[in-house]
Amino acid sequence: MGRTSETPHKPPHPSHLPQGTGRQRASTPGTDVQRERILQAAARLFAAQGYANTTMAQIVRELGVSKPFVYYYFRDKQEIFETLSWKPAVECFTVLDFADTDTRRASEKVMQGLERLIRATIENQPVAFFPYREPQVYRPEYLAAQKKLANHFYDRLCPLLEQARRDGDLDFNDTRITALAACSLPGFLYNWYRPGGRFSPDEVVAELTMLASRVIGLRRAPARGKG
Repeated sequence: MGRTSETPHKPPHPSHLPQGTGRQRASTPGTDVQRERILQAAARLFAAQGYANTTMAQIVRELGVSKPFVYYYFRDKQEIFETLSWKPAVECFTVLDFADTDTRRASEKVMQGLERLIRATIENQPVAFFPYREPQVYRPEYLAAQKKLANHFYDRLCPLLEQARRDGDLDFNDTRITALAACSLPGFLYNWYRPGGRFSPDEVVAELTMLASRVIGLRRAPARGKG
């Protein structure tokens, strides 16, 4: 999906969230590759057997490296877990960051934002599902930053919903309940979505976007803008 109607900047990575607090002092293209390698191996293990049943020793074995190699980039497995979770959180909660010059109808922005939210959740599985599966793992600092991101999202969604209702494009009662209900559709994907099922990812996105449009009471099909 295009990004031409978005603002160029997203909320910055909070300084207190994991950015590599092992012995690594400066990021380079080479170290970024190694960090990503560790993250992908850990993601497979976390997805397959959960956080509690995954150890740093298992991550090391999965990579075929030594423990000091992993600890050079990450302090512990919680830092790895939070690092994995942060990227999809930012991607999902900034889907409504449209440019100030975007003059499309509010209903068009709402529908594109919901479609992007659903697509980002699917494209970032299984790590996008970690917060739903194991919310108890995260530190209070991480949860506070995640909540700030969520507020960033809903502070944009709710006014757009209300404007679209004034425009006559949407029909709903309580704004906040409607927003939460529409966004709960991708939130429950972790319970049932499996790659390689009878529906392709694009088909799942289309189906859930249609269902979300019903939740918010879409009265007209917004024209596809440049987004």
